[in-house]
Amino acid sequence: MKLKPGNKMIPLRGISFLFSLFLIHNGIVSAQTKDPEEILNNLKAEFNKVKDYEVNVHIKVDVSFLKMPETEAKVYFKQPDKIHIESDKFALLPKEGLNFSPLSFLNEKYTALYEREDTIDGIPASVVKIIPIGNDNDVILTTFWIDQKRNLIMKIESSRKPMGTYQLEFAYKEYSNEYYLPSSMTFTFTIDRTRFPKGMDGQLESEDDSKKSKSLTGKVYLTYSDYKINQNLPDSLFDKGDQKEPEK
Repeated sequence: MKLKPGNKMIPLRGISFLFSLFLIHNGIVSAQTKDPEEILNNLKAEFNKVKDYEVNVHIKVDVSFLKMPETEAKVYFKQPDKIHIESDKFALLPKEGLNFSPLSFLNEKYTALYEREDTIDGIPASVVKIIPIGNDNDVILTTFWIDQKRNLIMKIESSRKPMGTYQLEFAYKEYSNEYYLPSSMTFTFTIDRTRFPKGMDGQLESEDDSKKSKSLTGKVYLTYSDYKINQNLPDSLFDKGDQKEPEK
């Protein structure tokens, strides 16, 4: 190809650089940070948009050693960590799931480590590990799977002493075109069998102990509905303690 006098050809490297600037400017390329502190700070900032809420929760328990009918509860939350529960039945109500505030895991001194990138239900997630600093904390290790695009926790795995380990998995909906809050949560736990008296773990007392598994597992399914967000809930509500609603 012949160039007319005065025309100049842009080098290929220059074209590549200009194209990269175009992609970045238009949001096509969005690099995600691998700094664990920045990831967690973004997560906390997003959650802090919700000052308080009340929500109806449907609870289904799937535990071999405990028979419990499906339960309805109303949960009230206020920053930073106040929670109040009203339910027609009190049994295995996992506050770790009912109160999903990330601040409950991050309100003590800790060391944060970025581990890797993963995928949860097709959604890219950054995996960050939290190791508490100090011997007075019952949490040994907590791992977060965080959607950096929306700054949401997709999954949590936590090991605690002497309770054992548990896992939380979340699905979200957007409310008022501004707030992402859980629409459902699955709480999976594993606990040491020795914490239960004989006969309460679903195994026959006459059964050979050597044949029993050393741990017990179970799941609790929570479905959230009818959120009321940032209603300026009074502090007095959280001084009552959890309550059982009168039967209708």
